[in-house]
Amino acid sequence: MNLHPYLRAYMAGIVVPTVVLVLLLTGFVIARFGCHVPIPIELAMVFPMGVVPSLFGLWNMFHLWLGPHRHLPIGFHGAILPLILMPSGYFVGKTLGILSLQAQGVLYFQSFSIPYTFFAIVLPCGVIAYYLVWKYLIGFFNQVLGIA
Repeated sequence: MNLHPYLRAYMAGIVVPTVVLVLLLTGFVIARFGCHVPIPIELAMVFPMGVVPSLFGLWNMFHLWLGPHRHLPIGFHGAILPLILMPSGYFVGKTLGILSLQAQGVLYFQSFSIPYTFFAIVLPCGVIAYYLVWKYLIGFFNQVLGIA
């Protein structure tokens, strides 16, 4: 059965980030409206909810398109994605005026200051997390859909 393999790859790719983002949105809503934490939900969630699931699906389609002879194992392929997402998120944030660079860190929404050491810790953790998610979860969904 080889019907619509790219559509199946896209669907296998969007499952994990869609579920995670729904859980994150639930946490944001509870924090904002239940605990009255001043988090700008609409600003903090628009980019991830609009872009990340689609990029996961497209990245999985790209993995399938590369074929068995030209691609990395799926875990390593997925570990490359945060190295693309972080600079593109910065570029979009800088372009829209959401982010600005300061001497101590990045100013987010003109209210949150994130130190540069945070990024030095988060990037390697993100690469490891993406590796594990792609190797075990997306790889599993690819097998279930018959495209692995």
